[in-house]
Amino acid sequence: MKDIEDKLLAGNKKGYFDYFIDQTYEAGLVLHGTEVKSIRMGKCSIKEAYVQIINNEMFVINMNITAYEKGNIFNKDPLRPKKLLLHDYEINKIAALTQEKGTAIIPLKVYLKNGRVKMQIGVGRGKKLYDKRDSIAKKDQQREAAKEFKIRNLG
Repeated sequence: MKDIEDKLLAGNKKGYFDYFIDQTYEAGLVLHGTEVKSIRMGKCSIKEAYVQIINNEMFVINMNITAYEKGNIFNKDPLRPKKLLLHDYEINKIAALTQEKGTAIIPLKVYLKNGRVKMQIGVGRGKKLYDKRDSIAKKDQQREAAKEFKIRNLG
């Protein structure tokens, strides 16, 4: 039987625009019950989030999970640091990669996989302004080519 499809809950398109992503990793998240319910409803944002390594453990900082409406006293702080679940060798490898100047760990997307909340993180180098201009130019070029192709096939 085929595994259940991954359900995307939150994405970070800006991460791909601002960084050259070299490697990606899948990490589990340590969450409390009401946070999981809120995430399942799609109430989370990783636009301003970043990942830090503290005492050989990884945490995602500034990930906003809106308080669950029916959670009352069990709700946690929406911006509290959330621990990422990775193997020690993966954390050590990522830590070694981030020693280089200009590299960062960026949360790319949050999704459900087999009923569990997962986060895809990427290790990337920051883009310069001219790199961003190149990305925009390529995107415009692809859009124009697709438009021409559509017109040619319809007409």
